[in-house]
Amino acid sequence: MFSGKKVGFFQMWYLIFFCHPVWANAASMYGEILSPNYPQAYPNDLQESWEIQVPPGYGIRLYFTHLDLEPSQNCEYDSVKILSGGRVERLLCGSKKTHAPGSPIVEEFYMPYNTLTMTFQSDFSNEERFTGFAAYYVAVDLDECTDFVDELCSHYCNNYIGGYFCTCPPDYFLYEDKKTCGVNCSGNVFTEPSGEIASPNYPNQYPENSQCKYQVVLKSGYFVALTIHSDDFDVEPADSTGNCRDSLTLVSGKRRYGPYCGSKFPGPPEIKTRSNILDIIFQTNHMVQRKGWKIRYYAEPITCLPSVTPNSVLDPKKDRYIFTDSVKVTCVEGYEIVRQYDSIRTFHSICQNNGEWSNSDFSCVPVNCGDPSPIDNGNYVYISELHEPLYQATVQYFCKAPYYTLQNKEEAVYQCSASGQWISEEMGTELPTCVAVCGIPSNPIRETGKIFGGTLAAKGNFPWQVFFHSPRGAGVLISERWVMTAAHVLDGYDLPTMYAGTINIGETALRNGKQLVPEASFIHPGWKRLPTNTHRTDFDNDIALLKLKEPVEMGPNISPLCLPGKSPEYELQIGTLGYIAGWGKREKGRLPNYLWKAQIPVVDMDKCRSVKPEGSADSSAYRFTDNMICAGGGKDSCNGDSGGAYSVQDPFNSSQSYVAGLVSWGPRCGTFGLYTKVVRYVDWITETMNKHDTKKPSIIS
Repeated sequence: MFSGKKVGFFQMWYLIFFCHPVWANAASMYGEILSPNYPQAYPNDLQESWEIQVPPGYGIRLYFTHLDLEPSQNCEYDSVKILSGGRVERLLCGSKKTHAPGSPIVEEFYMPYNTLTMTFQSDFSNEERFTGFAAYYVAVDLDECTDFVDELCSHYCNNYIGGYFCTCPPDYFLYEDKKTCGVNCSGNVFTEPSGEIASPNYPNQYPENSQCKYQVVLKSGYFVALTIHSDDFDVEPADSTGNCRDSLTLVSGKRRYGPYCGSKFPGPPEIKTRSNILDIIFQTNHMVQRKGWKIRYYAEPITCLPSVTPNSVLDPKKDRYIFTDSVKVTCVEGYEIVRQYDSIRTFHSICQNNGEWSNSDFSCVPVNCGDPSPIDNGNYVYISELHEPLYQATVQYFCKAPYYTLQNKEEAVYQCSASGQWISEEMGTELPTCVAVCGIPSNPIRETGKIFGGTLAAKGNFPWQVFFHSPRGAGVLISERWVMTAAHVLDGYDLPTMYAGTINIGETALRNGKQLVPEASFIHPGWKRLPTNTHRTDFDNDIALLKLKEPVEMGPNISPLCLPGKSPEYELQIGTLGYIAGWGKREKGRLPNYLWKAQIPVVDMDKCRSVKPEGSADSSAYRFTDNMICAGGGKDSCNGDSGGAYSVQDPFNSSQSYVAGLVSWGPRCGTFGLYTKVVRYVDWITETMNKHDTKKPSIIS
């Protein structure tokens, strides 16, 4: 920008220059540059450069008062080159003379830069002795607002000597770059549960060069939802590469929506964030302005899942649970929440502001019934797909066959119930009982004979046979813990020494048997006790029971004999055959070490009455009752066999035998014997066992 004043100022500099010439140096307001040897001829083969620099905010006026170089086409020989930023601005050669009267200037340039480079070069000859050049530069004010093609200010540019400054229209402010103007549209925070937010001046044109920031902040427990109708959006479209010039961007937590631009809203008509804070960022440039946009927002409550924990139900039941909703959580049947010291089925939970239920760490797990209780002489097996003691798992008990079986033949299937107990449909929580299989020898008898001259018994023929060592006698095992014998055997021996599981009672062999230790003895109350060494003639009610301290384990050589039933079929008829076995006297009065056996029939009581007892004139001194069975005839029991069983085939199960009688007394060995009729005492037997046993009697009748 040149005014008359400024030109005068330069003229003054011109006079000063000629009075005080200076050489070019860094950032000076003026300077002089002369070719080497000026005003004499310049040397050959020379290249020299000068850097010209004036203060920022100024341009450079460069003029020559003398220019005398060897002329050449395109200045190929000798030349002066003026460069700016590496670009050649001027190239001079030849001789120049002034055309303005009174002015010494032969060439003049104005450059809108504050730095220039001036280069002088000569070739190998200067035959005509050209004298070179004299150049001068001065700093002149630069009008940045008009001299530069690019706009320096977004709105108003103001020039001053040595620089310029930018200003803005009313309601605009100048950004930190001191060049760009924008509208102050940031800082608004919206906290109402619903509202509208629009761009500045909406629906009129939004301001240029602006960056607007709005924020929606809702209460905890709610997230921001918003809608933008297509007609409420008009922002400068994207450029050819798809980048938005002006843009609307939405930021919620880590989620970013946009940037959006165009004449219609390109995003979804409804946006539901997952945060209670939404940042709205609107950026515009200085080019095209449109009407902008309008957003409608509202608070959407945080929702929780329709289930707090699996395997539970909620009360109240809703299709949708929102922040602050409270529910009662109940585990479905068969499930519970296990805590450190107890378990519960219900608890309360609240939908929290993070979308999680309180107490969500509670888990409804299947009820654990614990391992099924063991049973004596049996075990269990899982029969369900689930092989853990959890709700609806099913087990079945079984007994150690073939020596034990389930009492009453129940199936014994138990299921883990919601109450935490193993329950059977038939027996409830009561456990099944394994009872010894009775009346089935492991080695069935295949021959007959008589004890007097009879045959030896084999192992397993009479597994219920019990040997009484002291006093000499016998008994019959009727359960795991009970032995039955004749009452007279216990006269003076309440707790006899007994063995089971052997047929050889020799001192060495007896050790292979199982000693049975009695805990208590129970003699029938109808048995008449007599003084010691008194000759007995009354054997009515000759029956007794012995309870063992420990149950005896059943096996091939030890198993019980069944008790008779109470039906009429168990009243023996004449001719019924039964087995007797024992270690009593044989022919010639010998006591054997091995068990002998014989099969004898039931006969009429008159047969027994007709036999003259040893040492008596007749049998009238003895008492015969209906509680006795008469059996024998050439095959008989004898002294030492007392208390042993008279076993008969069960009328309802041919594979089983039962104890029909107990060896009681007889008129004379080898004739007929009398046996206590056990069927008459079944009630007393079961009552006694039930009364004195903590468990049900292990008897199969």
